[in-house]
Amino acid sequence: MSDQEKTRITVEIHKKKYTIVGSETPKHVQTVARLVDEKMHEIEKSNVYLDTTRLAVLTALNTMNDYIKLKEDYETLLSLLDEEREQEKND
Repeated sequence: MSDQEKTRITVEIHKKKYTIVGSETPKHVQTVARLVDEKMHEIEKSNVYLDTTRLAVLTALNTMNDYIKLKEDYETLLSLLDEEREQEKND
């Protein structure tokens, strides 16, 4: 991907500005940044003494945990669909 195809957008996460360069739309990047910011504030509420690094790591762990659960659910749904299709073929 060339530099011309990449977008550059500045977002704010946990009161700090970050410039993100990538192929996603600005709206998508803003949505991701907003969700990360919200998750950091959510975790910070119950752990007010965390420094930014620990807060970021906990946010990453929580997000990855959610991702893995969704991925497992997705795989389960795909398997169920495959089983259903196979059963319909045999009927």
